[in-house]
Amino acid sequence: MTKEQVTGAAEEEQQAQSKKALKKQQKEAEKAAKKAEKQAKLAAEQQTADEDDFAKDRYGVSAMVQSQEKVDRTLVRVQELTPQRGGQLVWVRARIHTSRAKGKQCFLVLRQQQFNVQALVAVGDRASKQMVKFAANITKESIVDVEAVVQTVEQKIESCSQQDVELHIERIYVISQAEPRLPLQLEDAVRPETEGEEEGRATVNQDTKLDNRVIDLRTTTSQAIFRLQSGVCQLFRDTLINKGFVEIQTPKIISAASEGGANVFTVSYFKTSAYLAQSPQLYKQMCICADFDKVFCVGPVFRAEDSNTHRHLTEFVGLDIEMAFNYHYHEVIDSITDTMVQIFKGLRDHFQTEIQTVGKQYPSEPFKFLEPTLRLEYREGVAMLRAAGVEMGDEEDLSTPNEKLLGRLVKEKYDTDFYVLDKYPLAVRPFYTMPDPNNPKYSNSYDMFMRGEEILSGAQRVHDAQLLTERALHHGIDLEKIKAYIDSFRYGAPPHAGGGIGLERVTMLYLGLHNVRQTSMFPRDPKRLTP
Repeated sequence: MTKEQVTGAAEEEQQAQSKKALKKQQKEAEKAAKKAEKQAKLAAEQQTADEDDFAKDRYGVSAMVQSQEKVDRTLVRVQELTPQRGGQLVWVRARIHTSRAKGKQCFLVLRQQQFNVQALVAVGDRASKQMVKFAANITKESIVDVEAVVQTVEQKIESCSQQDVELHIERIYVISQAEPRLPLQLEDAVRPETEGEEEGRATVNQDTKLDNRVIDLRTTTSQAIFRLQSGVCQLFRDTLINKGFVEIQTPKIISAASEGGANVFTVSYFKTSAYLAQSPQLYKQMCICADFDKVFCVGPVFRAEDSNTHRHLTEFVGLDIEMAFNYHYHEVIDSITDTMVQIFKGLRDHFQTEIQTVGKQYPSEPFKFLEPTLRLEYREGVAMLRAAGVEMGDEEDLSTPNEKLLGRLVKEKYDTDFYVLDKYPLAVRPFYTMPDPNNPKYSNSYDMFMRGEEILSGAQRVHDAQLLTERALHHGIDLEKIKAYIDSFRYGAPPHAGGGIGLERVTMLYLGLHNVRQTSMFPRDPKRLTP
């Protein structure tokens, strides 16, 4: 190819390219013009809409509440929205649980803790098309203030806790907006597993719930669980205070392992090491020796057990009791069992809403108990298990499966979910347990069970320094490490007994749940340290 031909070809290519570029530019200019036209049109429409929107002051996103002013307004609780309020104009603050737009109206479900109510925004003389559209676009879980008329309904609204009324919204303001993408859907988190399996609908697994605990705790089930748990604590405190007990606070950082065992967390303590308390045991007993007579405490307990079971946590809330008695440790058993019965009665009488809410997702038989509480001796329990085909020795400790089986056998025979097993073999109990004076193989110790699972372990304590030293040596415990403990009994100590109860287990077993993590607000186990 000659030089001229090459030059000609290059020029042609250049021209072709510049034509392409020109075309591209023209297209882009047309596109931009169209876009500008569209935006102008939308702006004009918006302006017209704004001019036409007679309800524009009745909805919107409120300024962040920074305590700018004190508003003289009474907010009504969702729980209080009953037919008695029919026709009233009320203000309510709640979360958007669900929303569904349908033509010129939008149905919302407003949720407040474990209660919810249906609400309606419809085009009319109080709400414009734009207001309905705004309401329909509010993200789920956002917090809103609504002014609405309470209307009674002819047909019950089965999907809401407030079944006899709905709200006809006249004003709606967003107080706090939720991000559009939620880590889990609340309706999936409360769906019974059986329903999810049968209908192929989504459920949320436990780890996802616990990873996003702040959202999960908003569900009606979680709200009910932890309100009932608060009731357990209150009933425990009230009952014991009425019985003349004193509430004490004990240290959680200690110099020696409370139980003398290995399942203890070590923490650095300046230039030395300390331990997290496995139990308030020593301090409860010191208070008895200091003439407080009857004491209890509610506080965290730490166990460094690498147990990944449905009922073990590395940190739980202990409800602990210790009391001096006159002549027999059964005085203490009677006091503890009566306290538990008062808790069960209080829950039954004052927490039916919560019990039923949890039952919708996790159905279970109502909890049964006797008055007075059934007390069996360990030997009787072993005999019942042997009669059911279990092979076990007289002084063998109960395994978890045998505990559960015994619970079922007791329920069949005595129709109770709560009972005491007394006189455990001495060999399976801690060194500070008082031996049975009539049979050295057994001890003055007891466990209490709910639905076949242990919730309390207790005993008469050895209150004599000499016998305590002998028992510690028998268990191979370094006396130097428990010197302060033994010394506290050298100056006159009343006979006493007590026990420790796990709050999370009591809540789990009372409600018939199957995992203690459901009843621990922010559970700690060997695999979980957050959130």
